[in-house]
Amino acid sequence: MIVKITSKRQVTLPARILDALGVGPGDHLELTEGPDGLTLRPRRIDHSRLGTLRSKIPPGHPPFQTGDFRKQAYDPSFRD
Repeated sequence: MIVKITSKRQVTLPARILDALGVGPGDHLELTEGPDGLTLRPRRIDHSRLGTLRSKIPPGHPPFQTGDFRKQAYDPSFRD
């Protein structure tokens, strides 16, 4: 696959690649240099670092489902 580098040194990745990685707008990618070249992988949340927030969640509160949230319609009025 060949991608073009813009004058600002930016690269646009094809949607099928981002879909295969399971990432979307706002997600982060990690680029790692190795002996065989570069590796691109999604940067996932380290849930162990969120332990201090656990006490702030009321007992019995259902877990937040990121996938369901992403499927909701975007409402531009929230940006004001």
